[in-house]
Amino acid sequence: MKFTREQIEKAAACKSVDELLARAKAEGVQMTREEAEKYFAQLNGNKLNPDDIGEVAGGCMGNVCGANASAVC
Repeated sequence: MKFTREQIEKAAACKSVDELLARAKAEGVQMTREEAEKYFAQLNGNKLNPDDIGEVAGGCMGNVCGANASAVC
């Protein structure tokens, strides 16, 4: 699942799993409680900033995308 920087920032501001589920629903993102618990733990357990979260969630590393090392984000 790809998320925008804005969505990640909104998710990071959530204070509970229920709030994260409500935010996801408002954004049109379908998410199970189990997925929400996992994302909430990732967002709050490591206190990563939004740039770091994008990389952990499968985004770009620096300016190189995924397995295609020649691609630039």
